[in-house]
Amino acid sequence: MKLHSMKNLIRIGLTTLVGVVGVSSVRGEEPLKIAYSDWPGWVAWEIGIKKGWFEEEGVDVDFLWFDYVASMDAYVAGKVDAVTMTNGDALVTGATGKPSVGIIINDFSNGNDMIVGGPGITSMKDLKGKKVGVEEGFVCHLLLLKGLEDNGMSADDVTIVNTPTNETPQVLASGAVSAIGAWQPNSGEALKATPGSSRIYSSADSPGIIYDLLFVSPESLETRRDDWMKVVKVWYRIVDYLKDEDNIDEALEILSNRVNLTPAEYEPLFQGTYILSLEEAQDKWADAEGLGSVYGSTEFVDEFNVKFGVYEDPLNTEQYLDPSLTEEYSVSEKK
Repeated sequence: MKLHSMKNLIRIGLTTLVGVVGVSSVRGEEPLKIAYSDWPGWVAWEIGIKKGWFEEEGVDVDFLWFDYVASMDAYVAGKVDAVTMTNGDALVTGATGKPSVGIIINDFSNGNDMIVGGPGITSMKDLKGKKVGVEEGFVCHLLLLKGLEDNGMSADDVTIVNTPTNETPQVLASGAVSAIGAWQPNSGEALKATPGSSRIYSSADSPGIIYDLLFVSPESLETRRDDWMKVVKVWYRIVDYLKDEDNIDEALEILSNRVNLTPAEYEPLFQGTYILSLEEAQDKWADAEGLGSVYGSTEFVDEFNVKFGVYEDPLNTEQYLDPSLTEEYSVSEKK
């Protein structure tokens, strides 16, 4: 997944729409347009779509299925009202002149983002003096640096080979690098493609380094707040459904169908993403330092972005986060 670099966001106009899933119109108003992509915490929206919960709530939504980078390009180009992004990528889209506001914390990555070592590389310390393929400026670059730091190392101890994330499985298999950084499904493909490879560090080793949210344009949030509140309600209906173990088989069927996998293939991907309950999300919305808070995590990523030249100056990260709809929904549920 994900921390989007400036040069990638310049690719506006190259946006490729992969598909569209429409929720039928129940009013004459224009549907909300949401770009979503292949990440378990975002594929989960498919449950609300398939079960008709948006219609039941009385909100018109078009969910547009994109590749992840293309989804952000579409948002920057103004083709959608909202997009599923990491907290770090939202900062970069904002730095290029298209701010957004995170209104729902869907999940945090719990192992799906990983550093995969090739044959003979069984720990981060084994990477000293080695080449690592990772897409610079994306979140797995951040994950690599955090993994090095946790093991008493720094970026100077490795040679980073800038590699598009979707090419990392082939690059590792070729032997051109000793390890790669990638998110699912690319990280899983790398493990399959290279015999003797192994996960040597992942987002599970640093919980909260990657939060995944629904980000909305400030204009849409201001003019259609009531509709976005209905989207929040549907999201927590999806979460309650997923937290009920009796629903897991049906849920895996729905999720796996969206990405053309079998339920058995999809289950480990789902397990590597921690979808937050309402109470857990409220805890992550607490304005605090450290990775246990989405505010602290976003500050951490902002520092990374500036340090590594993703953009020049620190941002006001609080402007990118709005817990108020979640708070209002929580209050209404307690009545």
